[in-house]
Parts: sequence; C-alpha cells; structure tokens
Amino acid sequence: MAEIKSADVAKLRKMTGAGMMDCKKALQEADGDFDKATEIIRKKGQAVASKRAEREASEGVVLAKASGDHTKGFMIVLNCETDFVAKNDDFVKFAESILDLALEKQPANLHELKSLTLGGETVADAVTEQIGIIGEKLDLSFYDMIDSTQVTAYVHPGNKLASMIGLNKAIPDEQVGKDVAMQVAAMSPIAVDKDDVPQDVQDREIEIGKDQARREGKPEQILERIAMGKLNKFFKENTLLNQDFVKDHKRTIKQYLQEKDKDLTVTGFVRFGLNN
Repeated sequence: MAEIKSADVAKLRKMTGAGMMDCKKALQEADGDFDKATEIIRKKGQAVASKRAEREASEGVVLAKASGDHTKGFMIVLNCETDFVAKNDDFVKFAESILDLALEKQPANLHELKSLTLGGETVADAVTEQIGIIGEKLDLSFYDMIDSTQVTAYVHPGNKLASMIGLNKAIPDEQVGKDVAMQVAAMSPIAVDKDDVPQDVQDREIEIGKDQARREGKPEQILERIAMGKLNKFFKENTLLNQDFVKDHKRTIKQYLQEKDKDLTVTGFVRFGLNN
C-alpha cells in the first residue's frame, strides 16, 4: 500500500472539499491514486444522497442576479436541511457558482441548468458531490429567468427571499427598479395588473364574496355587486401596479412609475421566498 502523506491528504481536500479523514480513507482505498480517490469521494456523495433522499431540505438560499446589460435576470434556489449550512460561506459560494453559470449560459429551464458543466461535471453531479462533502441533503429546486428592456434583481438580506422585475423602458435611476423589486419581495403580488389575474382565480374570489355576503344576511339581488366590490379590493391588494407603494401609501406602484415616466410600466416579475 502506498504511503499516504499529510500533504497528499491536504491536496485531495483542496480538490474535493471533503473532510481530512474522508480524504485520507479515500487515498488509502485508492492506494494513493488521486483520480480514484476523487471518484471514491464522489461515490460517497451519491451514497449519502441516497440515504438522505427522504429528508426534508427546507432551508437554503435564494439568489438572483441581472445580466451586465440589465436586460435579463436569473434566479436559483439551492436547498439544504439546516440553517447552519445555509449560512456557510462555502455553501453560498457554491450556489453563487451555479447562478453565475446560469447567467453565462442562460438555460431555458431547470433541467437544462442541471445538465450544464460546472467544474468538469454536470451541475446535477456537482450538487450530489456536495452532499457527500456537507453531509446534508441538497436540492437545486428552482430556476427561473426574466427578459425585458430593463431588469432589476433584489436579494433580501439573509438570502431567504429574492425577486426580479422587468420594466418596459430603460430608466437611468436604478432606484426605481429596486423599489419595485422590493415591493414584489415585501407584498408578494400574484400578478402585474388585474387583467393578468387568471379567470378561475377571479371566479373563485367572486364566489367567496357572494358567500360571505350571503352569510351576513345580505339580500340575494345585491350579492353580485357586493362580490364585485370585494374583487376590486382583491385586485388592489394582490396586483403589483394597483398595490399601495410600501414606501408611500398615498400612491400606488402604477402612480409611482408614471411619475417617473408616463409610459413606464412593469412587464413581469419573479419572486421566491423560503417558507413564505
């Protein structure tokens, strides 16, 4: 059996990120062959992944970033089991490397992102390898992108919540996009405007409004009018352009944007929050 030197263990640890004892055991098993030892560690990661398949990976990070020309935005969610790991610098850097790859390659969906090459292996394999290194179930669970004339991405401190918004015009004042992205993060709208709310959602809200009014003893002939009033309140509370601006409740987001440019509006948004 080849002699395993501490320098070799340190080298393998640097290459894989695995623990010192794991690296030493892998080198001993591989008789000093670094390629075989790396493969052993990777297989260990796959074994850990299998053992932890039923564990819940509800913690993690939500990251978002806009392209250099601010015409596209990208968001990923990398889950883990504990908040302790979610706050670990190496875990966050690994997630950032996946986001940067998405920014560079611009995959169309999560499957394509997982198939991209990261550090000589697929993103999916890299995630599996990190499971062996970290010892927790990891899951690259979400990816989305947005394309517009001007895109702003916002990540709330702590990396648990992020949003991206698209504007139909380029605005020199970057604060405008940030304000709207923060509005999306804070108020979690379901659509840009009332016309974007799916008809089945509108129908459900109308029926809820009628049922509430009926239980309050209101006459049947006015239930429709009452329900439509409740629907308009629903639109105001849940559609981005009609929501009160969180920084100034005297105006809506639509009014805020039109004060900057009468033709300025939001083309779309993406929001993801862990546990909310």
